[in-house]
Amino acid sequence: MSSRRSRVSEEEINELISKLQSLLPEARRRGGGRASAAKLLKETCNYIRSLNREVDDLSGRLSALMATMDNNSAEAEIIRSLLRS
Repeated sequence: MSSRRSRVSEEEINELISKLQSLLPEARRRGGGRASAAKLLKETCNYIRSLNREVDDLSGRLSALMATMDNNSAEAEIIRSLLRS
């Protein structure tokens, strides 16, 4: 095993931080203002947690909807085909 580590330049880190900032809704609302890397990482973690909660909520709602449908109905088949996509 090699003990050499891949070095990332400060320029590459800044570029990655800028890309990450462009993906976060909160950072986009701030406009051109640049947040610290620590604040940006904290916002990223919060955003990912928020997305996970939203996925859980939507999954629960979909499960409840599917439970009320006739499994052989056209609507149920459409939903199943969309989920396979």
